[in-house]
Amino acid sequence: MSRMQRVEFVKMHGNGNDFVVVNCLDGILEGADLRKFAVRVCDRNFGVGGDGLILVLPSESADYRMQIINSDGSEAEMCGNGIRCFAKYLYDRAMARQSVNVETPAGIMNVELQAKNGRAETATVNMGAPRLDAAEIPIMGFRGRVILQPLEVDGERFRITCVSMGNPHCVIFVESAADVPLEEIGPKIETHPAFPRKTNVEFVQVAAADELVMRVWERGAGVTLACGTGACASLVAGALAGKSGRRATVHLPGGGLLIDWRGDGSVYMTGPAAEVFNGTFCV
Repeated sequence: MSRMQRVEFVKMHGNGNDFVVVNCLDGILEGADLRKFAVRVCDRNFGVGGDGLILVLPSESADYRMQIINSDGSEAEMCGNGIRCFAKYLYDRAMARQSVNVETPAGIMNVELQAKNGRAETATVNMGAPRLDAAEIPIMGFRGRVILQPLEVDGERFRITCVSMGNPHCVIFVESAADVPLEEIGPKIETHPAFPRKTNVEFVQVAAADELVMRVWERGAGVTLACGTGACASLVAGALAGKSGRRATVHLPGGGLLIDWRGDGSVYMTGPAAEVFNGTFCV
C-alpha cells in the first residue's frame, strides 16, 4: 500500500458494537498489512474508532465475502452484529437484495433484511447450528458437551457452559450481570489455557425464560456493548442448562437481540443495524 493512500470507509454499528466498513471490491488494501491497518483505524483516539474492521470482498461461493479483523489485529471467524451491518451496507447501496448470502470463515450465512423507505433497519441472520462438542469449540480438558462444568480461573471456580457459533464462547450464569467485574475476569478467562484459540466470555443473568441479560468480554476486542454470536451462545447455553427456553430476547448494554433456536437446529438472530457516518482515512 503506497504512502498517504486515501481509504473511504463507513462507520456502522449493531446495538453499539461498532465497525469501520471498507469496500474492497476494487482491490483497495490489497497487499496491505491488514492487522496493522485494523489496529490503527479502530483506535478511538488516533483513528476512526471501532470494535473491528469489516472488509467487503468478492466471493466465489456466495454473494459477497466478509472479513472481520478485531481492534487488536486478530481475525474473527464470525460476528453477528457485524454481518447485519455488512448486509445493510450492501442493501442501502443497491449492491444486494433483501436476502443476501455472505461467505465467512464460519461458513455461508443467509441474511434477511427488513427495510423501510429503501433503507435496511433490521436483519435476521441464520447463524447456523451451534457446535456443542468440546473438541469443536474447542476447549481442552473436557469431553462431549460442557454444560455447567467447573473451571478454575486464578483461584476462583466458575460453572461454564461452552458453545461455538463459528467462534468459541464461554457462558457463565450469574445472579447479577451488572455486578460482574468484567474487565478483571474477562481477560483471564479469554486467555485461559483450556481455550487454545482463546474465547469470548459471556456473563448471563436469567430474568425470565424468555428474557436474558448479558454482558460480554469479546475475544480480541475486550468489553463491547453487544455481541451477536455471544447472544446466540447465551440462549443456547440457557436452553441446554434448563435456565431458559429456546427463544428469548437477550438484553445487552447496547440494546436487545431476539434469538430463536428453532426446530431445524439453526439459531436465528434478529436485531438492528445502523450507519453513523462516512469519511476518508489516510494511511
